[in-house]
Amino acid sequence: MKALASPFVAAALVMALLAPPAIAQHTGAENQLDAIIKDGKLRVCTTGDYKPFTFHDKTANNYQGIDIDLAKSLASSLGVEADFVATTWKTLLADFTTGKCDIAMGGISVTLERQKQVFFSEPYLVNGKAPIARCEDEAKFQSIPDIDKPDVTVIVNPGGTNEKFVREKLSDAKIEIYPDNVTIFQKILDGKADIMIAESVETELQEKLHPGLCAINPEKPLQYGEMGYMLPEGAVVFKAYVDQWLHLAKATGEFDRIYDSHVK
Repeated sequence: MKALASPFVAAALVMALLAPPAIAQHTGAENQLDAIIKDGKLRVCTTGDYKPFTFHDKTANNYQGIDIDLAKSLASSLGVEADFVATTWKTLLADFTTGKCDIAMGGISVTLERQKQVFFSEPYLVNGKAPIARCEDEAKFQSIPDIDKPDVTVIVNPGGTNEKFVREKLSDAKIEIYPDNVTIFQKILDGKADIMIAESVETELQEKLHPGLCAINPEKPLQYGEMGYMLPEGAVVFKAYVDQWLHLAKATGEFDRIYDSHVK
């Protein structure tokens, strides 16, 4: 009987050795949420250059936008303060995965490439890429083939999904990289570029902020997209909390009130 028992003992030892990583991950996730509450602050990575989601007002030295207000709501639900950590689209993943913040918010597109390194909350907005151009050129840029021509200059901010989309979809158009996502739309009005492709909700807002620019078919984006909040990989308990908070914010109308206050 002793000889027969040894394979079963060995199997049990193997199972025991395999079990700790899953348990450790779960414990780490619990610690993530506990650590935020214990620390008294929710560190939020945000770019501050993406109206209507996140905008850093340098004069007032504060952050404004849909996701800024929602970050404050999330922090309040935890009984902590929201602490905004500046990042850029180019450094967002590196800043986040090296632990500079607990969550990243601010119009962040859910992509499979990002999903390889982080968790995402449930999507809070269905969006997509849409062009914006001078209104007199609106009829010229109705499709990708219309845009992808050698005499068309497409301006784009670096490091995010806007640049990724442009480089994947356009082969003939001239692509100009412009680092300031706040003033980039004025460049189109000034005739320095012909068009920009961005999230449809952003193009609709920029149309209002820049008379003379027209969002082109924002109700029919060139590409399907979703936005979500970036969370640490493996933080299952923290993700569950954020998802439930987001669900309640939508169910109670809080999400719509915040969204409308920045868009309408």
